[in-house]
Amino acid sequence: MNMDVDKQWFDVFPCLSAVKPADWAEAHPYVQHFQAKSSIFRPENASAYGMFLLSGTARITVINEQGNESVLNMLTAGEVCSLMVLSGLSGRDYPGSLIAETDVDVLFVLKGSFMRWVQEYEPIRTAIFGGLMEGMLRMVDLLQEKQYVPLEKRLAKALLRGTAEEQPLLHMTHQELAEQIGSAREVVSRSLQRFKQQGWIETGRGWVRIERRSSMEAALGD
Repeated sequence: MNMDVDKQWFDVFPCLSAVKPADWAEAHPYVQHFQAKSSIFRPENASAYGMFLLSGTARITVINEQGNESVLNMLTAGEVCSLMVLSGLSGRDYPGSLIAETDVDVLFVLKGSFMRWVQEYEPIRTAIFGGLMEGMLRMVDLLQEKQYVPLEKRLAKALLRGTAEEQPLLHMTHQELAEQIGSAREVVSRSLQRFKQQGWIETGRGWVRIERRSSMEAALGD
């Protein structure tokens, strides 16, 4: 459903304030709320829409030839998926999926408008390509982290990143955590059990709750 331009979008994406009213009308913008674990964006959506993450956190995942899912990058509010922009500019299919890690709000616009804005509006082009550089560097960091950072530290960082002091509960299965950090479910389960024995977390079916965040940050976090 189309909706009027909400000036609050500009608080998250200041560059969008440069877009002319006529171009907004052509873009048919609308905002959609997604609950944690929901699929936000899949390859079949990429030919129709561009998107801006207004709130929350999402992960970009890809499926390898063996059918295993791995996390390629993370997005937070105020960011645009780099793969979406690069696939649009190159004319190639979007290779991944975007999954909500927390509850998120997403602004969608028509794909043609999105790509035209990138080319015609310098503030948008600067913001998006600056974000692309940061996203590429983050991808490199994630790959290096999987190679060199001990598994339990990667797991602790994923738990801390997906929660906050005021929101300590993370709705993720052991399998989903394993996919995110590039490990096996059994290994993650054993590590979570050790965290539980330390008194850092509590766990249940499909959830992990941080009990002693400061202790986890001091021992394993950044």
